[in-house]
Amino acid sequence: MITKGLIKVGNWRNIRGTMSLFKNPWGSSEKVNFKNLFFGVDDEKDPDRPKVHENVTLGVSYKFRSKPPQIGKNAHLRSNTVIYNDVEIGNDFQTGHGVLVREKTTIGDKVLIGTNSIIEGHCDIGSNISIQSNVYIPKNTLIEDHVFLGPCSCFTNDRYPLRTDYKLEGPIIRKGASIGANSTFLSGIEVGEGSMVAAGAIVTRDIPPYYLAIGAPAKHKPLPKHFKKLNKI
Repeated sequence: MITKGLIKVGNWRNIRGTMSLFKNPWGSSEKVNFKNLFFGVDDEKDPDRPKVHENVTLGVSYKFRSKPPQIGKNAHLRSNTVIYNDVEIGNDFQTGHGVLVREKTTIGDKVLIGTNSIIEGHCDIGSNISIQSNVYIPKNTLIEDHVFLGPCSCFTNDRYPLRTDYKLEGPIIRKGASIGANSTFLSGIEVGEGSMVAAGAIVTRDIPPYYLAIGAPAKHKPLPKHFKKLNKI
C-alpha cells in the first residue's frame, strides 16, 4: 500500500548532506529541515526518519503544475538519486547510487532499486521487489509483487524503433517472477507468475506461469517442482 497524505512542498534543486536545510518555498525566511516536510517525519529521533545521502535530487519538474513526489517512512536514498515530480513511493524504499525514477510512477512498500538503474516513468511497480544494479525499465511497465530483477536486465517498449508508429508497450512482469542477469526483452512481453528467466536470455515471446525461459532466442520449459513457488523478498 502507498502511504497517503504526506506533506508536499514546491520545486527544489537538491539535498547536500543528511541535515541540509531548505528555504520555505512560500517566501518565509524561516529555515526548515526539508526532509521533514518532504517525508512527513517531524522528529529527528523518529526511527522512521529517512536517510538521505549527498546530491540527492527530489521533485524534478517536468511540466507546469506537476506535483512533488510522495515518499513513505524509513526511506534510504543514496547519493545522486533523482526522483521526478508526480511519483508516489511507499514505506521502506531504498536506492543505490545514481538511481533515476521518472514521472507518473507508483512504487509500493519495501522496494530496492540498485545502483545506476533507471525507471523511465509511467510505470506501476508493486511491493517487496528487488531491482539490482544497471537495470533499465522503460515507460509503460507493470511489475507485480515479489519480483526479482537481476543486474543489467534490459526491458524495451518499442518493437520497431523510429521505423513506424508504434504504441509503446513495456513488459508485464507477474508476481513472484525472477529475471536473470543480462537478460533482454522485446517490447510488450508478459512474464508469467512465478516464472524464471535464465541469465543472458533473449526473450521474444510471452512466458507462461511457472516456466523457465533460457537461451537466445529463449526457449520455454516447465520449472522443476521444487522451483514452483513465489519469491520471498
